[in-house]
Amino acid sequence: MSVRHDEGQHDRSLGTSALRMVLGIIFLAHAPGVFGQKESEVPSPSQQRAPSVAPTPLKDLLAEAERTNPQIEAARQAWEAAKQVPSQVSTLPNPEFTLNQTNVGSPRPFSGYTNSAFAYIGLGVSQDLPYPGKLRLRGEMAKRDADIVQQQYESLRRSVITGVKSAYFQLAYLEQTLAILESDGQLLDQVEKAAEARYRSGMGNQQDLLRAQVEQTKLVREISMHHLEAAKAEAQIKQLLNRPQSSPDIHAAELPTTPLENTFEELLAAADAQNPGISGAETEVAKTKLQVDLAHKDFYPDFNVEYTWERTDPSQFRAYYVLKVGVLVPIYHSRKQRPELAQAEADVNRSHSEAESQLQQVAFEVRTAFDTEQEAAELLRIYRDGLLPQTRAEFQSGLAAYQSNRQDFQALLASFLDVLHLDEEYWQSVAEHETALARLEELTGLSLREQGTEK
Repeated sequence: MSVRHDEGQHDRSLGTSALRMVLGIIFLAHAPGVFGQKESEVPSPSQQRAPSVAPTPLKDLLAEAERTNPQIEAARQAWEAAKQVPSQVSTLPNPEFTLNQTNVGSPRPFSGYTNSAFAYIGLGVSQDLPYPGKLRLRGEMAKRDADIVQQQYESLRRSVITGVKSAYFQLAYLEQTLAILESDGQLLDQVEKAAEARYRSGMGNQQDLLRAQVEQTKLVREISMHHLEAAKAEAQIKQLLNRPQSSPDIHAAELPTTPLENTFEELLAAADAQNPGISGAETEVAKTKLQVDLAHKDFYPDFNVEYTWERTDPSQFRAYYVLKVGVLVPIYHSRKQRPELAQAEADVNRSHSEAESQLQQVAFEVRTAFDTEQEAAELLRIYRDGLLPQTRAEFQSGLAAYQSNRQDFQALLASFLDVLHLDEEYWQSVAEHETALARLEELTGLSLREQGTEK
């Protein structure tokens, strides 16, 4: 019996050694390093980040985005262009200067000037004069257009800033969870060693050992996927900063958790007062009302004034001075002015509806972001005060029980996976919490969190 037991132990030892050799080859072929190593010691793939590089503060990236983002610059230039329009449309049309010369008996210009009393030369100037108030209304409408473009610029600027924040928070989450995966890999290594020890002692089975090694391979896969997602988040930040994709890597600092001090009512009031979408919609309403006023004035005539000096033979005749006044009469009311007025009134109704829709949309988005922040904050409290310490304590207790043959392997593995998943979920909730705050800042114009990670 002793010989057979030794032989069985020997066979299991050989089988274990062979199995570990095969899995080790597979593991090394796919893994960037062994769990428990420091990241700086791991041969890094293209996505691997050097931890020795200091993280870039978020506030520096936001300032750079405002300076270099091409979308922001294009919107700013559009606003600058729109500001040049009001003076153009509110100014009188250019005057027209004329030179008249009439000959008698000869087709050549300025010939026969003294041959006939009907030959003369004349100089004149004419000016179109729109009905009083039309130019002022056009200028005010152009100012409203410039204000709308300004609000569009502000909306785009806030959107880009929020995009940088969201990508930064995602990058911070991924880099933080990469470290957690490495740390939890050490816990899994303890599980594997415990399974191997039980297998060698004859109290365990080979399936437990295989399952532990499969979980290690899955962890390697998850680390690789996190590196890929982190590279995507970094690429998005570089795009928003207008940096070359080949520029040095960007590293995020550890995510803070910023408490929200404002109530929903305060946030909603701030959005009503400072949201560029709402302001732009209200400005559009004011512009369409001016369009109605202009349409009413189009029922009145425009004018033209012309003054001419004419000269015949100065030795015989005096100079002539001619003043002409023209009136452009709008006689096609039913086909032109009345449809114009109806169009302007319809635009007023449309702008009112769009403003109400924009108000409701912003209120909905504020409510959604606020609820997301509140839910994430509650989850973080639950994670910190209960789930995380409880699951780690359960795992350590289960590991000790498994090593003393008082718990099966499936229960131990389940407690380890709980630790792994809850660690990731915690930092995902932190990222969602900060992203919700960034969205609220975009909607309300308030500074709900410091622009950086010092807090």
